[in-house]
Amino acid sequence: MAATVTGAGAGRGRGMGGGGASEWAVARNWPVGTRPAVLRGWDPPATPYGPGHRGVDLAAADGAPVRAVAAGRVSFAGRVAGRGVVSVELAGTGEPPLRTTYEPVRAAVHKGDRVVAGQVLGTAEAAGSHCTACLHWGLLRGDTYLDPLTLLPPWLLNSGPSRLLPVLGVPLPR
Repeated sequence: MAATVTGAGAGRGRGMGGGGASEWAVARNWPVGTRPAVLRGWDPPATPYGPGHRGVDLAAADGAPVRAVAAGRVSFAGRVAGRGVVSVELAGTGEPPLRTTYEPVRAAVHKGDRVVAGQVLGTAEAAGSHCTACLHWGLLRGDTYLDPLTLLPPWLLNSGPSRLLPVLGVPLPR
């Protein structure tokens, strides 16, 4: 499935508080699937407590494996308002470290566990907070929400086919 960004805030490449994709591209894989559809994009609030969408919603069936996008340490694994949530502090991302969040998830990890990129954190649960058949993926630095898509390198975001371009000045083979 191709990554398609839709909804308010779609395609924004910068998080609130600065920094961009080239600074944060530490992810080695998507949290679900290989190229899940982005059902709702990141839409940062104008104020810390204002309305907005503080993450992205990725298509994910009930029971789909949810994986760590990068190496780190589980900072939370439990239930919040009846939904399973896992948070991972990403290794080597500064102070305070970047932290990814995943919900709703049936956790297979515990607080304090070290995880590697691609390791299963748990499985997606059917009942989400604001969508069905999706995983809400978030990113924070301290208390500031950022666009989690900025964690992905371009080769994971681009879904189009590879294209070979001609090299000028090189003779064609006979």
